[in-house]
Amino acid sequence: MDEAFREPREPARAASASDFRLRYRAFLEAYVTPNQEKFRQQRNVDRAVWAKAGELGLLLPDVPVAYGGMGGSFLDVAAIFEERAAADDRSFGAHVHIIAANYILHHGTEEQRHAYLPRLANGAMVAAIAMTEPHAGSDLRAIRASARRAGDAYVINGTKTFISNIFIADLLILAVRTGEGAKDLSLLLVEPRDLPGFEIVRKLGKLGQTGQDTCEIRFTDARVKTSQLLGLEENCGLRQLVGELPYERTIVSVSACATMERALRLATDYARERIIQGRPLIEMQNARFKLAECKAKATVARVFADHCVRLLSEGALDAATASIGKLWLSETEFDVVDECLQVFGGNGYIDDHPIGQIFVDARAERIYGGSSEIMKEIIARSL
Repeated sequence: MDEAFREPREPARAASASDFRLRYRAFLEAYVTPNQEKFRQQRNVDRAVWAKAGELGLLLPDVPVAYGGMGGSFLDVAAIFEERAAADDRSFGAHVHIIAANYILHHGTEEQRHAYLPRLANGAMVAAIAMTEPHAGSDLRAIRASARRAGDAYVINGTKTFISNIFIADLLILAVRTGEGAKDLSLLLVEPRDLPGFEIVRKLGKLGQTGQDTCEIRFTDARVKTSQLLGLEENCGLRQLVGELPYERTIVSVSACATMERALRLATDYARERIIQGRPLIEMQNARFKLAECKAKATVARVFADHCVRLLSEGALDAATASIGKLWLSETEFDVVDECLQVFGGNGYIDDHPIGQIFVDARAERIYGGSSEIMKEIIARSL
């Protein structure tokens, strides 16, 4: 294992997806999996884990080398979430960090890219995204947090909730209202540490994914320079947010697919080992047929998830298709995991069993990244 960590990735070399996958797997095995219970108890991942991931070149796989990234593709991003699912990891907030970096890459100025992306790539900074508010979830037009111009600064006021990574974040992509119109939103690049007027109100307890910090935050007359406006053009935030949602939703789809496969492996192995009435559980028709149904669903899920990954890699993934993937895969994931937990009987309901943890962790994927109900609205518009 030590050999895998001896030499960090050469920055100028974009390695193959398979090489990256193996390196990420080794990272999880060495630094994340052994500490899962610790992360769950403290409700956040240690900052040192982020630093190690940055040192190894594992944080921004699809960001160009010119900005400190690995220079890979979304295939490498997909490998991250497949490996995390295989390792039963829902603590390390890589998805938020990667999505935040893509906002800067796709919508920031050249100066902003060079200022932040290398530090996000090497682990010197951890990123968070703040969109959701107590009264504004999937309806971005309902955002109330505001940024008012005052000379060369924005004065920020408002509350955000369900914000992941923020407990240790050095950079926050903040969605705020900068005009009177429903669509007058902007994104600010905020460095929250020691920022006067910024506070973490509380860490939020969650049903699952408890190892990743999720907090409520508040801004009270906090000031940032106008140069921290993402892209330097006001009222473009809604377009920027909507433009990155297919990327985020494909990450959820890949994660859901890999989670199904993990749950099915666990349940199949258990059914082979568990003896009921003198024979293995898998020899009983009901259990065997239930697992066969799960296998069929997971196989179809893999085909469609790979389809979305390919379209995204080619720049051809539209909002409706991304929403179909997110809706179907997250809903099917929950059905499959539920059936797999049933195979374990009472053992699956014990809180220290992997299948039980997978069950509660998977529930959130039907909510974040756009709830299933919102996905149906988006799909319906394409009819």
